Amino acid sequence: MRYKDYYKIMGLARDASQDDIKKAYRQLARRYHPDVSDKPDAERLFKDLGEAYAVLKDPEKRAAYDELGTSWKAGQEFRPPPDWDAGFEFSGRGFDAGGAEAFSDFFEGLFGGGVGRGFTGGRARFDAQGQDHHAKVLVNLEDAYHGATRSISLRTPEVDSGGHVITRERQLNIKIPKGVRKGQRIRLTGQGSPGIGNGRAGDLYLDVDFEPHPFYRVDGKDVYLDVPLTPWEAALGATIEVPTPGGRVNLAIPAGTRDGKKFRLKNRGIPGNKAGHVYVIARLTLPPADNESAKHLYQKMRDQMPYNPRKHLEG
Repeated sequence: MRYKDYYKIMGLARDASQDDIKKAYRQLARRYHPDVSDKPDAERLFKDLGEAYAVLKDPEKRAAYDELGTSWKAGQEFRPPPDWDAGFEFSGRGFDAGGAEAFSDFFEGLFGGGVGRGFTGGRARFDAQGQDHHAKVLVNLEDAYHGATRSISLRTPEVDSGGHVITRERQLNIKIPKGVRKGQRIRLTGQGSPGIGNGRAGDLYLDVDFEPHPFYRVDGKDVYLDVPLTPWEAALGATIEVPTPGGRVNLAIPAGTRDGKKFRLKNRGIPGNKAGHVYVIARLTLPPADNESAKHLYQKMRDQMPYNPRKHLEG
């Protein structure tokens, strides 16, 4: 999708106040409205203006948009960085993900396609209960195996006295339950917006995702791990030690193992009533021929082992 510079569309600096945004919209809406404008592309300009205003007028969506940075240029091919919205706390007011299709692919990619999931939160209620908040948090995979208590930092968008959007940080100690999985929610009672009068405070819902890991991949409750093998381990068989998030285990490699073979370590995935598994994927590697002795061994293999891996392509 193509990046859209909402500030440029509205002719505003990035530090514009919320009042500046409202004034600019009123002026440009009159100028570009298809019923009064003689510009051939008035309809497109009016739609782009409405899209920009829908984001910049809302402090929460504006703060999320600003989080993407200032280095992107309008029309440039764009993909949101992974987990760009982690740590943002949103109340979800005034946004319905179902209306994202009214705007561009860029808008929908940010706010309507699951990336900005916090924007679809609860709304104020007539009983004066405080509004629920939502935030995406990244947890350590090992903590999902054992459970833990961790301190997290959340940023909440606010409008200051000058009408500018700022973010306020707060620290929370949260309990990560053993067996938590990606996509699950942790509920913190009373950590949302305060109630009105005697109404109780809203709740804070934390949408769980896992921090990127240098060698584990997670799919649901299962964990995947690529393990390099030497040619002789694969050809002759061996017993090797492999890591898992729950501890190291010995794995028997049968003779004749091929690259890509999958081994299952039963019930060693993410814990639960029905635990997941760890899948070890064999990845064959070749020692480098970086000295005369190594080159001699490879030449000896070539001469004494009549092996042709491309034989099936002949004829």
